[in-house]
Amino acid sequence: MEQTMDRRQALEALDAACGILRGNLAKFTDKFPFSCSENNFYPESENVEWTTGFVTGEYWLAYEHTGDEAFKASALRQVDSFLDRIEREIDVNHHDMGFLYTPSCVAAYRLTGSETAKKAALMAADHLIARFQEKGQFLQAWGELGAPDNYRLIIDCLLNVPLLYWATEVTGDEKYRKIALAHTKTSMANLVRPDHSTYHTYFFDPETGAPVRGSTQQGYRDGSAWARGQAWGVYGMALAYRYTHDEECIRLFCDVTDYFISRLPEDLVPYWDLEFTSGDEPRDSSAGAVAACGMLEMAKYLPEAEAARYTEMAGRMAQALWETCAVRDASVSDGLLLHGVYAKNSPYNPIPEDRGVDECNTWGDYFYMELLPRLVKDWQLYW
Repeated sequence: MEQTMDRRQALEALDAACGILRGNLAKFTDKFPFSCSENNFYPESENVEWTTGFVTGEYWLAYEHTGDEAFKASALRQVDSFLDRIEREIDVNHHDMGFLYTPSCVAAYRLTGSETAKKAALMAADHLIARFQEKGQFLQAWGELGAPDNYRLIIDCLLNVPLLYWATEVTGDEKYRKIALAHTKTSMANLVRPDHSTYHTYFFDPETGAPVRGSTQQGYRDGSAWARGQAWGVYGMALAYRYTHDEECIRLFCDVTDYFISRLPEDLVPYWDLEFTSGDEPRDSSAGAVAACGMLEMAKYLPEAEAARYTEMAGRMAQALWETCAVRDASVSDGLLLHGVYAKNSPYNPIPEDRGVDECNTWGDYFYMELLPRLVKDWQLYW
């Protein structure tokens, strides 16, 4: 895929995406799409799992692009649902407060000044820092706090910690930022292998906090690079630099991103695990969208030649997604991006059941939707 998406094509893709989303408002305002589609259409869901914030984020992106008050009204209705969710602690026993509350409520506060959104997002930030483990200096991903079998972080959390930087920004309380910095430092020190691939999860000793081992919860095998995890690393390192200006973030970003690029197939839509570069394994379009967003974010901070290289690659990946994965007709799907993977079983990793394989998923839709305005204008990110 040699063609790079230009501004005109990005606008065309944004218009198409907003058309799909406009058709979803009646069904998905008081209900949410489930995390992944079934036969390319989303079942209805309550505000549960770690994925619903992406849907509200899509509506905010659509509102920014179109100015259509219907998107704003639906998004604000959903903000009310997020406040109710954190107040009643519905399905929040995990670290994904950033995925839930940044594209929904932080975005709402940035765009509208909603006090409801601010309250919900700050409550989510307080919930997130309660998962911080002094021994090891990280935010525990899942499970009972301190449990030896879950005393670990995961690479995804690099996208959750921006909620904490925001919380310090609006409250003036440095406790959020200090925890975000500590978690980021621990992640940077442990998640990237010598060959620049990444671990999905990393365990620590609950007694001493010492690093123990890396593993995967969702990749092909412990030693492979789960594509979405590597993509979280790409975007996560870009965000880490944005907030810390630590030069180590630039080095790690280049290492992790160049590894990701080197494992892309000819059509630039990654396989679900970067173990694969050809063959019949499922693709994960969402990993491509996440990584391309990260490349465009980091390009803001790089020397001109390096910035141009990553900007061109992100544009080529965006064009590939538009040509091979994007939904242009609501009769085909009510999602935005086909050919994603939620979780895939493998002979070496029996933990996950096959789920959402070759389907749309809400984070893929969101990051594809975020990628497009980045190619149109100087988009002010929510993260």
